[in-house]
Amino acid sequence: MKYAKTKEVLNQLVADLSQMSMIIHQTHWYMRGPNFLKLHPLMDEFMEEIDSQLDVISERLIALDGNPYSTLKEMADNTKIKDWPGTWDKTTPERLAHLVDGYRYLEDLYQHGIEVSDVEKDFSTQDIFIGLKTAIEKKIWMIQAELGSAPKIDE
Repeated sequence: MKYAKTKEVLNQLVADLSQMSMIIHQTHWYMRGPNFLKLHPLMDEFMEEIDSQLDVISERLIALDGNPYSTLKEMADNTKIKDWPGTWDKTTPERLAHLVDGYRYLEDLYQHGIEVSDVEKDFSTQDIFIGLKTAIEKKIWMIQAELGSAPKIDE
């Protein structure tokens, strides 16, 4: 089977990007306090970007004759991004830090995909991974700046 490891990474991303979209939704829904009027609509943009990445990744997997996860059960069973119950006991900064954790995981997974697709010589998928990893790193920087911290991408 051609690009077997690359397809595994793509399908892992399908599960994890789906989970990340829900985590952003939860942040959007349970947000309150300072910066609400600025951050609440910003979460819509974050969701759109993650959902767009999910579409690109899923379609690339299909183009490679793969089978992307397509049920909520498959997504939940296969994601490696932790979630929280929907409660009001988390502050907005805590929720944003949770987003950073998810984005850092995705950054690492995209890096793994870059490496795997290089070995398998699937340079088209590698190009996708590189571009999306760059977008994720920008999100980490932006959220970390909101939290008053450096991006810490190189750690």
